[in-house]
Amino acid sequence: PPHRPPPVSLRGHGLVLCPSVFCWPGVTVGKRPVAAGSLRYPARGVAALWESPEPASDALVALVGRTRAMMLTELAQPATTTDLATRLAVTSGAISQHLGVLRAAGLVTTSRDGRVTLHLRTERAEALLA
Repeated sequence: PPHRPPPVSLRGHGLVLCPSVFCWPGVTVGKRPVAAGSLRYPARGVAALWESPEPASDALVALVGRTRAMMLTELAQPATTTDLATRLAVTSGAISQHLGVLRAAGLVTTSRDGRVTLHLRTERAEALLA
């Protein structure tokens, strides 16, 4: 029979749901005596986290250029400017310029959450990559 952890009583302290890349494929439960309990579960897409993205097609490279094509491929998941610069071995300034062009073309959207700015490809970019 599968191993089952002992029951955990929350005693009115609440429950925090925490997506995690560190508990895949299982679920873990945490409970401190005077804090809310936590239930950690596999984050969406964690199984593909370390897979390399598909290379950009020659047609896409001809249309938008090699760096922008690689950026669109990388932006299947949200990324910061620094993330993209590191992954593609390009300066942050160059990435910012390319993002501006891609954003103006409706291929990338940018959102800010506090001090973090994340970029993600749009449905238009998805169609272009298909």
